[in-house]
Amino acid sequence: MAGLPERLTKAAATSLLAGALGGAALLAGEMLAAKARRYAKPTMGLALRTSMGPLSAPPLRLVLLGDSAAVGVGVEWLSDTVGGQLARLVADGTPETGQRHVLLSSVGVAGSRSSDLATQVARAMLGTRPDVAVILIGSQDATTARAPEEAAGHLAQAVRRLRSAGVQVVVGTCPDLGAMRSMAPPLRQIAGVLGRRIARAQARAVAEAGGVVVDLAAETGAVFRADAGTLCYDGFHPSADGNRVWAHALYPAVAKAAMTGV
Repeated sequence: MAGLPERLTKAAATSLLAGALGGAALLAGEMLAAKARRYAKPTMGLALRTSMGPLSAPPLRLVLLGDSAAVGVGVEWLSDTVGGQLARLVADGTPETGQRHVLLSSVGVAGSRSSDLATQVARAMLGTRPDVAVILIGSQDATTARAPEEAAGHLAQAVRRLRSAGVQVVVGTCPDLGAMRSMAPPLRQIAGVLGRRIARAQARAVAEAGGVVVDLAAETGAVFRADAGTLCYDGFHPSADGNRVWAHALYPAVAKAAMTGV
């Protein structure tokens, strides 16, 4: 019996090694499957530029910056994008805020990371200065394993540049990637953890830079996890319903920002 502990130790080590290798192989397979999945593409005919609301109402220039969320990948109609639905909410207003004539545009680019925001800010500032900027970024930073503080630093620089120009800034932090059905467990759970890390770093950086934070994961994650219909066919990008959920989460902060200077 003297050799039993040693044999058990070796067996346990072998089992752990096999489990680790098996887990690594599983994750590698899931990553390959996720990469090979057919994802929605930007709609070539979708120009995210429009106006909403009565011409007699006070004007509001609203610009979106960021990744695929800012250009509506996953839907076919401008009215179904986050920007379109948010602009409609602001245009309709409430008895407290009143109606607005919203001039909506987007400089977002699908697949963007936070390091790409500098170019987008420059494009957003061309011509007439926007009144409110909504930034939706973070998913690509998380899924490409960017360092949270580095990604948040790029975001903070963008917020500071916009604020220094007199633009009100609302940032929707990284959404709940654990709700995305394009990835199988445990890869989905890992993506969720990475997304939360990015979102926490974003929230701190944006607040310090003078922007307003909307925690999309906290406010909408449960809805996306419960309802597969909030995602489009690829299981990653939001559907029209998903965009509506995000727009309603963003609306209070955007409406408050829109009241500044009225």
